[in-house]
Amino acid sequence: MLGSLATPLFQTSTYTFTSAEQGERRFAGEEEGYIYSRLGNPTVTVLEERIAALENGERGLAFGSGMAAVSAVLIALTKAGDHILCSSGLYGCTFGLLTMMKEKYNIAHDFSAMESKDALRSRIKPETACIYVETPINPTIKLIDLKMVAEVAKEYNIPVVVDNTFSSPYLQRPLELGCDVVIHSATKYIGGHGDVIAGLVVGTKEFLDSVAMTTQKDIGGVISPFDAWLLLRGLKTLPIRMDRHCDNAEKIVSELKHHSKVTAVYYPLEEGAEISIQEQQMKRGGGVISFEIDGTKADAQQFLNKLSFLKIAVSLGDAETLIEHPATMTHAVVPEESRLEMGITDQLIRLSVGLEAWNDIWADLKQALDQI
Repeated sequence: MLGSLATPLFQTSTYTFTSAEQGERRFAGEEEGYIYSRLGNPTVTVLEERIAALENGERGLAFGSGMAAVSAVLIALTKAGDHILCSSGLYGCTFGLLTMMKEKYNIAHDFSAMESKDALRSRIKPETACIYVETPINPTIKLIDLKMVAEVAKEYNIPVVVDNTFSSPYLQRPLELGCDVVIHSATKYIGGHGDVIAGLVVGTKEFLDSVAMTTQKDIGGVISPFDAWLLLRGLKTLPIRMDRHCDNAEKIVSELKHHSKVTAVYYPLEEGAEISIQEQQMKRGGGVISFEIDGTKADAQQFLNKLSFLKIAVSLGDAETLIEHPATMTHAVVPEESRLEMGITDQLIRLSVGLEAWNDIWADLKQALDQI
């Protein structure tokens, strides 16, 4: 734009028309152009174009948060009486949204491990409106075979929505595997600096044109121009940051596996049946590790309290390493029975490995583990 190397920040809420007739044409959709920043903004448009290109989709849409993106998509795809089939674990607020949709609008949901085509087919109902998948699942890091899910969904003409937050488009591109819609909490790896809340959606132009003119426009969970500008900055370093997150995570996984106070480590590169899924659909394992400690909930909290260098905080994908206790933090809204079915025990810890020197990260983890 005007020769600017950095994308300009159009910090404006509205746009002027050269005439009343031009305003009429734009509102009628007869002329391209900006009207009001809830409906479109030049800085936001650049972000939407870039995320669409990175995910190899036809169109992108930007939102004010990851949950604004999730809610817009699920509301757009469903009506009262419909059913959503979900992966066996979900982010706590997505679970909360689904619970609200069930209670208020009679939109049911079920969970499936999605371990085989037959298992998936057995859970699809005539009223199933979409299949919603997290992979890796938050916080158990379980993988779902997206190509397999997409193949079954196409048999029933059901769209597949994938939360790709943990991987970013650098590590995984669900649309290329046959899925229909990709969602990101851009707060995480795409932003990368812990200073912006945002969500992104990528899919077909037809579907996202519809979302833009309905659930996005009318509910209004849009992104600010400044936040879009921050995400554009983050995208410039995404590949470099993701490789460093992965490098550090792989080293930390190796150390955690050999510590006597760690009973299980969950990460895509670990041995087991899921390794073939990781090799098929992920470039690398990502920057999030979950692990279980030998002890009780009190021991898990004591471990966190003994850390000195690492930050106890929710979210992930920041330059700083963040660590949290899912059962009482990110997934506290999930009832205990459902939480345990998802594999979220009181002993589970989620670690978002940052960009610091990996041996500094491990030194702090080790000294805290040694004290419980």
